[in-house]
Amino acid sequence: MNKPGRKFWLTLMICGVLVLTAISCGKKGDPAKDLDALDDEGLPANIKTGVKPQADSEVAVIEVNDYGRIVIELYPNVAPKMVERFKKLISEHFYDGMTFHRIDPQLGIIQGGDPLSKDSNPANDGTGDSPYPDVPGEFSDILYERGTVGAARQGGPAGDKLQFDTANCQFFITLKPQPAFDKKYTVFGRVIDGIKNAEIIMGAPVKEGSERPDPDIVVKTVTLQPRSNFPQ
Repeated sequence: MNKPGRKFWLTLMICGVLVLTAISCGKKGDPAKDLDALDDEGLPANIKTGVKPQADSEVAVIEVNDYGRIVIELYPNVAPKMVERFKKLISEHFYDGMTFHRIDPQLGIIQGGDPLSKDSNPANDGTGDSPYPDVPGEFSDILYERGTVGAARQGGPAGDKLQFDTANCQFFITLKPQPAFDKKYTVFGRVIDGIKNAEIIMGAPVKEGSERPDPDIVVKTVTLQPRSNFPQ
């Protein structure tokens, strides 16, 4: 049998470097943990279908300096683990003083919930976690539309299953339909009051060449209040 040539070994080395790069980028995580299987389209295999969201008895009330209030109803029957984490962090005042560190009018999103947004280093915004383990993906066929609230997770190559179980504390609100997000990011709530405030935040000025608001858009408090206080 002929021995592998120089070209073979060079190709093997390049492949090894690419694999290591893919699993080491983004926020810290454990690439060896149990992961969701994927279907033929690169989607998680555990997608809940036909689930009608049922609102929790409590809502999350986000008070934003200079921008007013955003009220989010939560869906524990769709994403029980993410709702539990969100409520736990709210009860610990985890989100108070953080910023909406990312806004993108073209994509139609605002994103917050990163504890590192409290420090003076903008370069680390979007990479922070809570002290608790990552939350497994809880995917459904609920569409990302105006006002949908989703769990941010670690980024990576399209269809990379290493990323699906890396939600933790960060969240985002879509203000336009986002079919590219459907079935790939955990939906755990919806804005029921203050959607206009969220849209104003989305259009705020940013640092040149970035998605970071300038000046900072600071979350004063996030509290849990009875859903009955916000009838629709």
